[in-house]
Amino acid sequence: MRAVRLWIKKEGRARYISHLDMNRCFTRAVRRARLNIWYTEGFNPHPYLNFLAPLSLGQESDGEPLDIRMEDETSNAEIGRRMNAVMPEGLQVVRVEDAVFKASDIAFARYTLRIPMDSAQQAQAFCAAAADLVAAGTLTAEKMGKQGRHKVLKTVSLGEKIRDFSVCVREQTVVIETTLTAGNDMLNPSLLLDALQKATQMPLHARIRRTAFFKADGTEF
Repeated sequence: MRAVRLWIKKEGRARYISHLDMNRCFTRAVRRARLNIWYTEGFNPHPYLNFLAPLSLGQESDGEPLDIRMEDETSNAEIGRRMNAVMPEGLQVVRVEDAVFKASDIAFARYTLRIPMDSAQQAQAFCAAAADLVAAGTLTAEKMGKQGRHKVLKTVSLGEKIRDFSVCVREQTVVIETTLTAGNDMLNPSLLLDALQKATQMPLHARIRRTAFFKADGTEF
């Protein structure tokens, strides 16, 4: 048995496919691609598929890691070719490699947020305000958490979860490049966006794209 990692680009209309539907989609895809992958054991065997860092609904990505286990020696290149032959619109296998690092090695994720504004002046004003707010380290957001067996709404500090942050204006669009904590301590960029919207009192509608993963030492995952 061989552990293989597929990197999946997700964009366009495919960004509205939920994580549950992504599992269904790829369960069908590996069957159509006639891949000899390992099936789980038990009463209801199914193809082993492990999305290492499920993407939030509505967000795009340059590459989402999906692990499978092959029962034969089909080459990585052939796996990618067969999968892309059956992929729906908006999903593409961009890379196939042997799985080396574990999911727990993911410590950070990098995102690009594109926020259209009504005018260049408004964009510049938001750009300056956002840079100051992140630099001050005082941004907070409300996030669902657990207290015993109950789910409760908690206020979390975002400053320690933002590894780096840059913001600029391109015509009337604000472009944010930021690296946020991932894994068990994940900061969803939508929470950062909500915090900036609350602090600036500006309605924000961003196109969010995840572009890379990093380990704790800063090297790419």
